[in-house]
Amino acid sequence: MSEDIIINTSLSKAEKYVELIPQLKSLVDGEDNAVANIANIMAALKYTMNFFWVGVYWVDDKELVLGPFQGPVACTRIAYGKGVCGTAWQKSETIIVDDVDAFPGHIACSSASKSEIVVPIFYQQKVIGVLDVDSDQLSTFDNDDAEALQHVCDILSSVHSGNIK
Repeated sequence: MSEDIIINTSLSKAEKYVELIPQLKSLVDGEDNAVANIANIMAALKYTMNFFWVGVYWVDDKELVLGPFQGPVACTRIAYGKGVCGTAWQKSETIIVDDVDAFPGHIACSSASKSEIVVPIFYQQKVIGVLDVDSDQLSTFDNDDAEALQHVCDILSSVHSGNIK
């Protein structure tokens, strides 16, 4: 397990993800505690990508329940189909929101959040959670984020299910 994440800060966002994802895999290699691994992944994402807030919510019956995160205090529970997270869970698809105030039913855990991306975490073709990333700027996220964060969600799924590769 490597506990250092080294990313060249002059790289583009897409290039940072390319360097980060293999390091995330290395970060969790050899550690079987899911909470520790997920917490480290959230810290690496926040500080490498300079996210305002990043965290996971796990499916618990008919709600999403907050898991490890980095950033300001967050909503603890989100209902199925509610807000961006609950909608991404319901639709089983990534949702990019350029302006959270324009998203019908947005749940404002922090008034400083301006844009958001939520990526479902799948295990055996079922949504088991979501990766939620917020920015304090409008229109922060794009398809580069969606594609890269899906790879992060694959790592999260392996860690959560105990199938670390």
